[in-house]
Amino acid sequence: MFEFFSAFKTAFALIAGFDSELLQIVALSLSVSLSAVAIAALIGLPLGAAVALWRFPGRGAVIVVLNACMGLPPVVVGLVVYLLLSRAGPLGELGLLFSPPAMVIAQTILVLPIIAALTRQTIEDLWAEYREQLTSLGVTPLRAIPTLLWDGRFSLLTAVLAGLGRAAAEVGAILIVGGNIDGVTRTMTTAIALETAKGDLALALGLGIVLIIIIAAINGAAFGIGETARRRAG
Repeated sequence: MFEFFSAFKTAFALIAGFDSELLQIVALSLSVSLSAVAIAALIGLPLGAAVALWRFPGRGAVIVVLNACMGLPPVVVGLVVYLLLSRAGPLGELGLLFSPPAMVIAQTILVLPIIAALTRQTIEDLWAEYREQLTSLGVTPLRAIPTLLWDGRFSLLTAVLAGLGRAAAEVGAILIVGGNIDGVTRTMTTAIALETAKGDLALALGLGIVLIIIIAAINGAAFGIGETARRRAG
């Protein structure tokens, strides 16, 4: 019991003292996750809007695939990216394996379906509401995309934050493609797993506390944005 409380005490001391190792790991984690979410949003928002507005053969299958990919197993994504970036893989010459860019690629693949699928549902609902009005004004589906994206910005921001929460808490994919190299690719989640296995509970707890705070902040922001959107809609 004493060891348990001692580990918590040391963990809080690391956080309060802005421990350099802890800060380095947190900074890399945020850098990787934010980069992945930004790339996924740039692709996923217009992709989801396009699927929502255009009718084409196989559209139902695309929607099913997007929804199914929201639950992609991280270790499978990590394995696929590893094979692509390994020396024998088609992208091996880029030399990205076991580097932050490789982790960004893996997290982007995990987050992209979440943002695209949620965007598709939001834009489809908005299009059903405004379709007659926009059509009467001669607005084509292509021209309607920016308008609907802006009108649904609060809901879409919640979707982006959901993707950020998934990225921040992910461990399997980035462990495979990043290698958990100290000072290079060690993130909060991979460091927690390693330090727990080593018995360094203080650092693991410190990182765990910071991770929980970040996830709570993301969910709080998503809730606040959702409430703001509902009040405006009302």
